[in-house]
Amino acid sequence: MTPGPEGRTGGVAPVSAGASASASGSASGPVTGLGSLWNIPNMLTILRLLIVPVFAALLLADGGHDPKWRSVAWAAFALAMITDLFDGELARRMNLVSDFCKIADPIADKAIMGTALVALSALGDLPWWVTIVILVREVGITLMRFWVIKLAVIPASRGGKIKTLTQGIAVGMYVLVLTGPLATLRAWLMAAAVILTVLTGLDYIRQAVVLRRAGTAKVKAAGA
Repeated sequence: MTPGPEGRTGGVAPVSAGASASASGSASGPVTGLGSLWNIPNMLTILRLLIVPVFAALLLADGGHDPKWRSVAWAAFALAMITDLFDGELARRMNLVSDFCKIADPIADKAIMGTALVALSALGDLPWWVTIVILVREVGITLMRFWVIKLAVIPASRGGKIKTLTQGIAVGMYVLVLTGPLATLRAWLMAAAVILTVLTGLDYIRQAVVLRRAGTAKVKAAGA
């Protein structure tokens, strides 16, 4: 899915002539129309959006500190993360990248992660500054992707993929009620996630500025 989290997709996948023609009557361009909405990648994205309120309710059930409810909430969070791994890959392989997925995919990603972070901070399990740093970075990078998408695509980076994985594991561990060594481990994982969040965020800003300037220069040169 594009433009999605950097943990999966770095570019816009091409659309096959047959799929495009059936959707818009032409042999090129993005997949459009109702037929493009009801496909497996988009349904996975929609499923992830629907999981968000269910996850929030489970996480906050009985005051938010019941180990049983937290375990069920973790299962919902894990399911959302699994759909996050597969929808973008399927969209590329099946040539089903659509305008819907470009918008809904990053919204779904930020919704599930943002809900988890805010809820955990509200419950006192995670410092608010951690939540603020991660959310500012994630929302900022998403907006920056939209800022440059007409001129260029910010490619996925290895650091971004590691950040996404580390962040997902760390937040998932915080959803669970853990003590002892596992609680210590999740704290270190979250610290690593925060560091990677900041470093990769700065790198994406650099890439966005460079790509935006290069793209603008090409447009001006073409119009000269």
